[in-house]
This record gives sequence, C-alpha cells and structure tokens, in this order.
Amino acid sequence: SPPRLRLPPNHPHPHPHACEAHAHAHGQAMVFSGIVQEMGRVVALETRDDLVTWDGKVSKGTVMTIGGIEKGLVDAYEGCSIAINGVCLTAKSFDVKEKTAVFGLAPETLRRTNLKWLKVGDPVNIEPSLKVSDRNSGHYVQGHVDATAEILSKTQDGESLRIRFGKLPSDLMPYIVEKGYVAVDGTSLTVTAVDVAERWFELMLIEHTQNAVVIPLKPVGGAVNIEVDIMAKYSSEQVKAVQKNVEALRKELRSLKGTLVAATAIILGILLFKRK
Repeated sequence: SPPRLRLPPNHPHPHPHACEAHAHAHGQAMVFSGIVQEMGRVVALETRDDLVTWDGKVSKGTVMTIGGIEKGLVDAYEGCSIAINGVCLTAKSFDVKEKTAVFGLAPETLRRTNLKWLKVGDPVNIEPSLKVSDRNSGHYVQGHVDATAEILSKTQDGESLRIRFGKLPSDLMPYIVEKGYVAVDGTSLTVTAVDVAERWFELMLIEHTQNAVVIPLKPVGGAVNIEVDIMAKYSSEQVKAVQKNVEALRKELRSLKGTLVAATAIILGILLFKRK
C-alpha cells in the first residue's frame, strides 16, 4: 500500500476537498439520488480574500452560506458533501443550532452552474449525500452539473405542472431522451418530451414535487442546473469506443485486402512467366 502522508506537528488534518475532485469521505459514497430532502435559503454569498490554500498562501474566493438546513445536517461533519441546487458542495463548516452551513464555490462551479446568480433570500434545493444503506428513489446523481438551461414555459396540466426547458448546449441533447432521467436543480425527473433539433425538453411535476422543490418558484426565463444521466454518458462512450475499434478493424481489413490483391497479382505474374 502507498505510504501515508506524514504531516508536520500541529498541522491541521486535510479534509476531503470539493466533489469536483471525486473525493470520498468517512466511508460514504459521493452520490445523490435526486430526491430533494428540503429547501433552504441563501444567507450570504460573498467574495472573500482570506481563504488559505494548500501551500499556506492567502487567496480570494467565493463563499456561500445556506440557512434552513435540518435534514441535510443530520450526521454531518466538516468536509461532508451536500448538494445545493444539484451541485455537490463541501461543507467548510456548519451550525446545527443555527441550521446553517458554509460552502466554498470554486471557479468551475461558478462557471457551470446557476449558483453565481443566487441572491440573499433565494430558495435552494438541499440533499445530503447518500449512505450505502440508503434507498435510492430517484437515479444516480453525481452533483456534477453539466450546464444550465432556461425555463421556456410552465403549463398547468390537471394537478401536474408541465415545464419546458431550452437553450441547453447541443452536445448534451443526445443524452436527453423521452422517459429517461435528468436532474434539474438536483431533482430527479422523467423527461416527457424532447426536441433535439430545437434543443428543448419537457418534464412533468406531480403535486408532491411541486411543493418540495424550487423549480416551480422560478419564473419563465429563469436558469436551472442540468445534469444528464451519467449512465447515458458511459453508454455513449462505450459505443464510441466500439465504433472506433470497428473502424480500425475495417482499415486493417482494407489494408490486408490490398496486400492480398497485390500478392495475388505477383503470384499470377510468376506463374504466367514460368509457362512461357
């Protein structure tokens, strides 16, 4: 086994870093279900210049404080993972009594997600990472947001709410399929309609979900975080690998065919020469 890192005396023990690093902590799988546990609110979103990096230097960064967290702080520890609007974040610190937790937002997180547009008081979806023994009533959600989409329309359909999302990057549309999974602001939902060419898809929120997540509270034109199904991504990559291998095999066969044709021509030439 690799040697363990030896730290200098009085050096703070390194905590697991952000989910973007795919870290694992305290034996818990770094995965979510897309079943939002509760809604909280933004208490603070600020740029600070007192963040200490690995080499002891002081740097500038963005820090967000979320309030109203109860279920998300059960069994929580410093460095644990909590999804905020579907973004897997590392809790820098938390206060169970005050129901708050503080998260650092990396530049990649700000670029990819709608967290950069949040304001104090805005509601957010909250889901703690799953334990190995937990039930997964949604689908496997990593908390690694691919991009944001825009709410194009909201239509009441009986007791359900039908929402159309658009302006998703075209390279993500092949992973959005009718009756497939997609995570919207961290909510595991089923696609009810899709138009790849026009880059839109629709979802239907049942009455329970409407009252449990932030999506219905957002206006038309509002931004939501999108994470496509990771299983679809893996399947696509496997198909691409097979296609690449097949094409390589075809090239080899074409090359071999050319070699065989040339060899046959030479042999026929030799035979004809001997007959003369």
